[in-house]
Amino acid sequence: MADPEIAKVREMLAARPRATEVAQMRIDADERSKAFGLPDDVTVQAVNANGVKAEWTSTPDADASRVILYLHGGGYVICSLQSHRHLIAEIGRAAGARTLGIDYRLAPEHPFPAPVEDSLAAYRFLLDSGIKPNRIALAGDSAGGGLVVAAMLAIREAGLPMPGCGWCISPWVDMQALGGSFVDRAETDPTVQKATIEMMAQWYIGDADPRHPHASPIYGDLQGLPPLLIQVGAVETLLDDSIALARRAGVADVPVELQIWPEMIHIWHIYFPMLSAGRRAIASGGSFVRNVIRET
Repeated sequence: MADPEIAKVREMLAARPRATEVAQMRIDADERSKAFGLPDDVTVQAVNANGVKAEWTSTPDADASRVILYLHGGGYVICSLQSHRHLIAEIGRAAGARTLGIDYRLAPEHPFPAPVEDSLAAYRFLLDSGIKPNRIALAGDSAGGGLVVAAMLAIREAGLPMPGCGWCISPWVDMQALGGSFVDRAETDPTVQKATIEMMAQWYIGDADPRHPHASPIYGDLQGLPPLLIQVGAVETLLDDSIALARRAGVADVPVELQIWPEMIHIWHIYFPMLSAGRRAIASGGSFVRNVIRET
């Protein structure tokens, strides 16, 4: 590999034990994040966002009028504010905005559409707090990246004003895992395989329609959605999800930017303390948010 830093990340991932029980998977995801920590200038404040457990994070240069509603990944089954706090804070720093991260309810205890409902509730909380919709960005990774678009569809259906933009990192947008990259990227992706996606989809969807737009946004009508930035690694099994989402957005006349990063793995941003490509991707996303939701 040309990038020695991603090679070291791969070595770290290969050495990790892989739990199969949901409870242990959740513990492991939260524990591993503690290795990165938070800079001293990050402020964290717990908040109840219309019944959804959430927290504000901010850095000294954050513009209080700009907010990123962040939806973490984890297949709708694992991960939390704890596992993603360092990433959420850094994304806010790059965008010059406050972040509101939410601990939406997880499957299998709380299956579809609970995360969509919680995202909508948190968005209402922001609007009720006086934040202008055009000053709000939705951002998320993996399942959270798909949830960004699903939440936008729910926001539109609820008759609420749209946010300013959406930032999708390695998004999962097809519950049926039909993308060819699940086959041709299987040997290059160190973290996500089709069997895992299918298992988490079953836990999340249950008997619901896997093509429901709030579960698989590539089947939704995306017309009228705000600008989207999609970032995905070239070696990911979820590569085709991003390509399909970008195409779906493009044909719906949604302004969309698709970035495919060479050599990068699933949600490489989360390893930014040890990966310069992660820092560059966060900076690129932060610039996108700044440009779209700046005061007009």
